[in-house]
Amino acid sequence: MDILEQDIKFLPGVGPNRKKMLSNELGIETYGDLLEYYPYKYVDRSKVYTIHELTGEMPYVQVTGRILSFESFAMGPRKERVVAHFTDGTGICDLTWFNGGKYAKQNYKIGTEYLVFGKPTVFNNRINFTHPDLDDASKVDISSMGLQPYYNTTEKMKKSGLNSRAIERLTKTLVERLPTLPETLTDFIIGSRHLMSRDEAFRTIHYPQEARSLERARVRLKFEELFFIQLNILRYASDQRRKYRGYVFSKVGDVFNSFYHNNLPFPLTEAQKRVLREIRVDVGSGRQMNRLLQGDVGSGKTLVALMSMLMAIDNGYQACIMAPTEILAEQHLQTIMQFLKGMDIRVAMLTGIVKGKRREEVLEGLLDGTVQILVGTHAVIEDTVQFARLGFVVVDEQHRFGVAQRAKLWNKSQNPPHVLVMTATPIPRTLAMTLYGDLDVSVIDELPPGRKPVRTTHVFDTRMTSLYDGIRQQIHEGRQVYIVFPLIEESEKSDLKNLEDGFEVLKEAFPEFRLSKVHGRMKPKDKEEEMQRFVSGETQILVATTVIEVGVNVPNASVMVILEAQRFGLAQLHQLRGRVGRGADQSYCILVTPYKLSEDTRKRIDIMCDTNDGFRIAEADLKLRGPGDLEGTQQSGMAFDLKIADIARDGQLVQMARDEAQKIIDEDPECKSNKYDLLWNRLRQLRKTNINWAAIS
Repeated sequence: MDILEQDIKFLPGVGPNRKKMLSNELGIETYGDLLEYYPYKYVDRSKVYTIHELTGEMPYVQVTGRILSFESFAMGPRKERVVAHFTDGTGICDLTWFNGGKYAKQNYKIGTEYLVFGKPTVFNNRINFTHPDLDDASKVDISSMGLQPYYNTTEKMKKSGLNSRAIERLTKTLVERLPTLPETLTDFIIGSRHLMSRDEAFRTIHYPQEARSLERARVRLKFEELFFIQLNILRYASDQRRKYRGYVFSKVGDVFNSFYHNNLPFPLTEAQKRVLREIRVDVGSGRQMNRLLQGDVGSGKTLVALMSMLMAIDNGYQACIMAPTEILAEQHLQTIMQFLKGMDIRVAMLTGIVKGKRREEVLEGLLDGTVQILVGTHAVIEDTVQFARLGFVVVDEQHRFGVAQRAKLWNKSQNPPHVLVMTATPIPRTLAMTLYGDLDVSVIDELPPGRKPVRTTHVFDTRMTSLYDGIRQQIHEGRQVYIVFPLIEESEKSDLKNLEDGFEVLKEAFPEFRLSKVHGRMKPKDKEEEMQRFVSGETQILVATTVIEVGVNVPNASVMVILEAQRFGLAQLHQLRGRVGRGADQSYCILVTPYKLSEDTRKRIDIMCDTNDGFRIAEADLKLRGPGDLEGTQQSGMAFDLKIADIARDGQLVQMARDEAQKIIDEDPECKSNKYDLLWNRLRQLRKTNINWAAIS
């Protein structure tokens, strides 16, 4: 058995009770888990200060000296504060214990030389260390101390004595007991990328002597983590390509050309033309297409998707577009019918609300091939839905659909259909390579002509009166306005109350206008009615929660007011802003916050005011929040368990890992070459662990 798979309870100093605590609190079950529980920071222990040099602003430091005397101060029944007066000859400082003072008096001797480590503060005009670490100076070799690791622990662990120092001791015991660890990367990769050996990297990451070797250890361990994720994704994609032939759409025929010449509402942008060419090459190649189409709200993705579906119809196949919500499916249906006006193409819709005779007609039409385009929600992937010849599938807002659901669609057809995945949440390159590594990526990076960028401004909530005046002016000019309240799960009750109260306040503030109200807790029928009143222009102001984030299209709405904007993530703010700016008029997005904001929040608000570029916003979001929190990655189980790498900050390493993995797949696509046995065996080992590899690809 591999020593890293050994149960952690057998490590000296652990035992059954600590094993339970480590397992419950940190998920540490084996030696390997402890080895991969990396420090979050390091403190330089190689320098010793004199008391004379210390100030209250310094970080953790160490001094050597002797205890002169102890003093105790009562702090209520059975509690005391214990202070040791300590000197190194250059000055005197105090060591203070609020807990554990009795232990300190019994165990630390007056006159013995100690190495004291802690955070200096100033109390009663004297340097003070609260709950410092003390070591017998005669037993410590300061020259070999290097950087001291710090490990994250929980409150529960600290109470039972498992603090950072205790974890450090356990790790030290483990590292001392380990034999030389076997290599997991080939000599060629290690040599060409100048990487540290795996064994040295693990030992150095926990006990670095200096900053340079620590950095090299980090690079090695991050690279390895990212490399095997990329190798797995590329192996999966290569398998799919070899296994599944794609339907060949050999021509662009009458349906496509008729639409292009007679129905196209405006000229295509260069970006739309480029993406259509990429799709055309894919569907004519004989291999099954898996393409991710990224484009900001309003960039014309739906038109590209429709024209791709028309290619399928020209070649005798059916097409299907799947949306995450009924409102969005309904909207796609209306948009597509509008685009295809006057053309002899049968489009049908299938969602949870299509029942009875209507549903039967749609199912029959799919089976006999007379329904050429199906628009639907999850209902499309139910077993009862069967197609005659499904050749092309569009999945809108991919992050709402899991991989398993995508796979179900494939089974609707003899060969898997071509798949176009669309998202209006721009995904930074490094994340796209890891989340959607099995998809080719297309980007629409320009807006259709005549669209003006939305102007975004930041307003403090003390200036609501002048904000209301601005809203009034816009409505008098014939425009409509969204006012969005936050609705966050943890505080849903109070948020709904804020919305209800806010709605009453707004009704009083705008007695001359009609208002609609929409939130996720309403019955679908009521929500739909309120939405329709706004869409038709019967109401001028829509007061809502983020249910309007995806999909609603009201070209006449030109103002988006987001209240308590500090509570929204960047991606969400950007999505909400995309609800306006859909007509030819200048549109505005107003972010309302209190005056007091954290540094991170201020950065978020500034980025929103500075740019409309979804990709810049996504990059910033990734840096501020990390990949696990990014919208979409969590819902679909893709917040992968990276222990040391950080996709937001390690973009270059992601690219480096992918390049190396690609070389290996190109050389050994069937994963059979003895030359790469080491890598394939390691990958098999990792796939047995708790990483959700299926979700990653």
